[in-house]
Amino acid sequence: MARNWFFGLSSRVLMLAVAGLLVLSYLTIVVNPAQAWLVTILGLMFVPLSFVNFLLILWAAKRRSKAIVIPLLAFLPSLFFLGRYVQFGGDGVSEKAPETLKIISYNVGAFSQFEKSEGLQSKPQCVDSVISFIAAQDADIICLQEFHIDDISKVKQYLRRNFKEYRAEYFINHQHGHGSGNVTLSRFPVKGKGVINFEESANLALYTDHESGGKVFRVYNCHFQSYGISFNGMVRAFSERNDALFAEAGRKVKKSILLRPKQVNQVFDHIEASPMDAFICGDFNDNPMSYTYYRLTRGRKDSFMEAGSGFGSTFSFLWPMLRIDYILFPDFCEAAAHEVIRLPYSDHYPVVAEVKM
Repeated sequence: MARNWFFGLSSRVLMLAVAGLLVLSYLTIVVNPAQAWLVTILGLMFVPLSFVNFLLILWAAKRRSKAIVIPLLAFLPSLFFLGRYVQFGGDGVSEKAPETLKIISYNVGAFSQFEKSEGLQSKPQCVDSVISFIAAQDADIICLQEFHIDDISKVKQYLRRNFKEYRAEYFINHQHGHGSGNVTLSRFPVKGKGVINFEESANLALYTDHESGGKVFRVYNCHFQSYGISFNGMVRAFSERNDALFAEAGRKVKKSILLRPKQVNQVFDHIEASPMDAFICGDFNDNPMSYTYYRLTRGRKDSFMEAGSGFGSTFSFLWPMLRIDYILFPDFCEAAAHEVIRLPYSDHYPVVAEVKM
């Protein structure tokens, strides 16, 4: 009898704890991380927390427990958000449809994935693979992040040589002769351009104004603050029980969480001050249950939500949990197609979308 009482109490405590964490994860879309940075971590845990709550619902149903109401009430709101991670019914991108704007957003990871991929032998091979992929896509606008070049003095010639069909605009941060930054390639005339630099960060947002069919619109190519921690580093910290490495990882995570909303607000304010319709592409380094996503989707649609199919994850680590790369477009437009292509050339996957203007 005492054992059954203790088991019943323990199971209800577990249900309340998991349900409470899931409910708190819903708040991450509206809470500015600068005011409560720890809440952001719960947003990252939305998918596993939803899954655990669902398992607790099944377990309670099997036992015909009245406590089922706890995980059930916590889980129901997640049904409104799961579509940000997985969709059904989209057709993907095949041949480019007429009268659509085809856009690619791709964090190329400084072309360093060859160090971790069995199929790539060298950095030049990785670069050539990315260039071949882009050429085969027949896209109108391509937004690249973490574009690395060994000789910063030759970036203009390099882009002209490798992307002959495109007008290339870029902003590259200098790093001892070499550099890394954002590149936007366009088949349309570019009417204007600029860069939004972020304080205390090498990340940035490059914006370009394009003209197509008599319409001028702006594209923001964004790369917001990353967490700056590696999977290998975390494994090492766990295996060695290294408190210093844990502390350093914690500092990096907190810094990223505090810097990113400032960067997002900079871009949002810039968009609000512009008279042009804006597309927002890039590596947000944040999931759909975040202040970043909530802020930037105001007045805009998400190509994955409109035309995606399957899991929308764009990051190879912990697939399919992390969707951090996006193509957002004005409300009056419609998404004709969306696809995430799982290529081995970067730790990110390219996002490809077709949008009807």
